[in-house]
Amino acid sequence: MAEKEGIEKLIRPDLSGFGGYSAATSPETLEGKVEVPIESIIKLDANENPYGCSPRVNRALASYPNFNIYPDDGQAKIRKLLAGYCGVDANHIVASGGSNQLIDLILRLFLNPGEEVINLVPTFGIFRFSTLICGGKVVEVPRDDSFAVDVTAVKAAISKKTKVIFLVNPNNPTGTLTPRPELLEILDTGLPVVVDEAYVEFCRETVTPLIAKYENLMVLRTFSKWAGLAGLRVGYGLFPPRIADLLLKIKMPYNVNVAALVAVEESLKDMDYLKVNVDKIIAERGRLFEELKNIKGLKTIPSQANFILCRVEKGDARELKQKLQQKGILVRYFEEPRLKDYIRISVGKPEHTDALIKTLEHI
Repeated sequence: MAEKEGIEKLIRPDLSGFGGYSAATSPETLEGKVEVPIESIIKLDANENPYGCSPRVNRALASYPNFNIYPDDGQAKIRKLLAGYCGVDANHIVASGGSNQLIDLILRLFLNPGEEVINLVPTFGIFRFSTLICGGKVVEVPRDDSFAVDVTAVKAAISKKTKVIFLVNPNNPTGTLTPRPELLEILDTGLPVVVDEAYVEFCRETVTPLIAKYENLMVLRTFSKWAGLAGLRVGYGLFPPRIADLLLKIKMPYNVNVAALVAVEESLKDMDYLKVNVDKIIAERGRLFEELKNIKGLKTIPSQANFILCRVEKGDARELKQKLQQKGILVRYFEEPRLKDYIRISVGKPEHTDALIKTLEHI
């Protein structure tokens, strides 16, 4: 291997060949490459809310007068608003520019170089991404054949170097829930446990009531999915108060922009509207599941989130993803061995389901 020269020789060796994170496809990058106009593309690859945000958000942002002023770095107002939504004291809450940012902050707080993070795969790829960025080691504990967490294997993977255990509930990309007894068994290890509840509004089972009981429990939430604010990047976490204080100290200043702060406030004032949209997505999830079951060569995994994972039993999953994309329908394919035969399909509107099923039948 040739010796690096100039500035490259000063780069951290563990990051010089880093592969990064594979995000969903942006429709504008496909102009001229698919069979439909860009505006006709059906985007079912990033678990976004097809109904968008509350109309109150659009109106408030259109008339907001203070984009030239920095937001409150102490997050006083948003912490109080989120406390009311979650039913916990504000001193447990830290907001962020998307929950991904909190994952990074948690690892910065707990992880020394070479220490370990337990990751229950297949799961959200940012856990691995951020652990490696922070100089940690990822210890992968495979889920079983039904994508359930193997608690015995989790305990066996714990070492003196283990600092954090990550658990998505319901899990992404499988949509599966970890039952409360098994989750409690993991919490009882005493290690810091991060439960990512990005999709909690679609399953309505939360560990939030346990925050006051377990000083090692941290819960992540987002406004990207249920509230339709993915583009504004606003998430938050529930932490033991001492951990919350430390995270507020080590976060970047002004880490939640004023547009996101306005959007959160207006969203929480329009809960009835947003809950109707969540109910529509849950109902459409059931219909999509049943329709996909009738497609020969696909096996559907029951989901408690706003997406459905499908095993492609006849043909190649990557090829199917590409064929759907060519027809203007974007679904997610993951470049990892455990998921090489799967595609993940976000729940859209009824007309999106109809178009997807028609295209799948044709393919």
